[in-house]
Amino acid sequence: MIDKKAVKAFQLKYKFCVSGAAVTKHCADSCLARTKELGREIVRQNGILVTGATWGVPHWSAIGCKEEGGFSIGISPAATEIAHVKSYKLPVEYYDMIMYTGFEYSGRNLLLTRSSDAVITVCGRIGTLNEFTIAFEDNKPQGILVASGGTADMVKDILEKSHRGMGKIIFEKDPKTLIEKLRVLVDKEKTHKIR
Repeated sequence: MIDKKAVKAFQLKYKFCVSGAAVTKHCADSCLARTKELGREIVRQNGILVTGATWGVPHWSAIGCKEEGGFSIGISPAATEIAHVKSYKLPVEYYDMIMYTGFEYSGRNLLLTRSSDAVITVCGRIGTLNEFTIAFEDNKPQGILVASGGTADMVKDILEKSHRGMGKIIFEKDPKTLIEKLRVLVDKEKTHKIR
């Protein structure tokens, strides 16, 4: 039997994945500011940021995370730091640690979503949709930063047409409220799995 008081006394930090577009021309005008705030809010609410270690939305969230003094992990499609920077032309700034997978983008996406407690979609393109669907199929808690553009603004329509229901998804415009609600979902998941 697990001592629930001991579990509550020792709580790991939440691992929030921020998934979104590397190329951001189609993102909403407010996306940069709101994504940086999302990174800051993850830190304020006992979280660690996990991203695909790329430019655009993931990079903006890493900047916000570091501005708040948080810890950020990047999961790269490349096999080495040299390949990450020279072949993929991806950033290393604003990360405390980058894991080099060598699994290209699709393999990286699987590791990225599965290593996180919750996945947050901000703006996005096809790669973001891939990360979303992996997390959806895994029945993982997810957040959608509403009115951020791209994939994030199409998800509800995609789900309604998929006949699979809405899953464990929170649609929210405010970064602070989104993280608060996701923490509740993640806590329910952890409590359920411990029993």
